[in-house]
Amino acid sequence: MIPALGLVVGIVLGLVLQPDVPIWLQPYLPIAVIAALDAVFGAVRATLDGIFDDKVFVVSFLSNVVVAAFIIFLGDQLGVGSQLSTGVVVVLGVRIFSNVASIRRHLFKA
Repeated sequence: MIPALGLVVGIVLGLVLQPDVPIWLQPYLPIAVIAALDAVFGAVRATLDGIFDDKVFVVSFLSNVVVAAFIIFLGDQLGVGSQLSTGVVVVLGVRIFSNVASIRRHLFKA
């Protein structure tokens, strides 16, 4: 219940305050959001499976965002940022859809 409340409060604060993202951070934000979503959907799946651990969630959330941002940064330094961005999106997208499929199977028994 508290995580859902935190999510609602965060969304409301974002809508009310409308924070500006610095220009240097803008290329990394979409990848960071996808990495965070991967951790969130993994946490929902783990909760439904009865194996959720808050420490694992926090470490997963932070490490996903940091590693994804580092890969994009490295790609930018090598001049292949868009190709590595695509790779990160594909890998995390596959993980997200796998977790969503597991959630769907658990909820609908299908």
